Amino acid sequence: MYNSALLPIHIAGGVIGMLSGAAALTFRKGSPRHVLAGKVFVASMLIMAAGAVYLAVLKHQPSNIGGGIFTSYLILTAWLTARRGDGQTSKFDWLAFLIPLALGVLTWMNSISLLRSGAASDNGAPVGMGFFMGTVILLAAAGDVRMLLRGGVSGTKRIVRHVWRMCFGLFIAAGSFFLGPSNRPLRLLSAVGIGQHLSPAIFGTGLYIVLSVLPLFLLIFWVLRIWFGKAYRRKLMVGTSYSGAD
Repeated sequence: MYNSALLPIHIAGGVIGMLSGAAALTFRKGSPRHVLAGKVFVASMLIMAAGAVYLAVLKHQPSNIGGGIFTSYLILTAWLTARRGDGQTSKFDWLAFLIPLALGVLTWMNSISLLRSGAASDNGAPVGMGFFMGTVILLAAAGDVRMLLRGGVSGTKRIVRHVWRMCFGLFIAAGSFFLGPSNRPLRLLSAVGIGQHLSPAIFGTGLYIVLSVLPLFLLIFWVLRIWFGKAYRRKLMVGTSYSGAD
């Protein structure tokens, strides 16, 4: 009963999260529309991630439990990074650091175990994806350590930390939705009376892969633009605040 009641909330949170995340990436950074889209993104993604963890516990899916926890961690730390000023940290950051550290080690251990057993996938995901995710998770932990030892992040580094974590959270949500079981996007459109009028040929694996990895390309684009863009550097030099981004 709780499973069926929570599933629509979980899916709705993911869909709204993807739409608001795309909007936040489109709008000018720091603008009122960007701020609003960012707030919706954070709230909806946290709802989606909480639902994912709960459903994964019911279905005994450890990898999805870890994915939901890591997504929550990414969104919360990205939001806090944007809300704070330069060089600010708190005790929460020391506790939050333990999440990617534990998840990264467990993900790598599980992937190695699967590789040794000869398994090709884990709950439908290739074993290689486990190594990829484990590496990203440990890199997030390493970023936390560096931030804490330096007493916070500032300037360009603070914006990059905010952007890459938000984009990677969006990547996790997109991959879960578009590459989920039983053609989830088409089923959702059919449920609202739209899918019946569309050709099933449109909803192929190629389209879903492109939509799933698009957040990664946007992540790379924005990180490079922030690091090397003269406009961003000028804004930082004159003290433009980014703390209200989300």
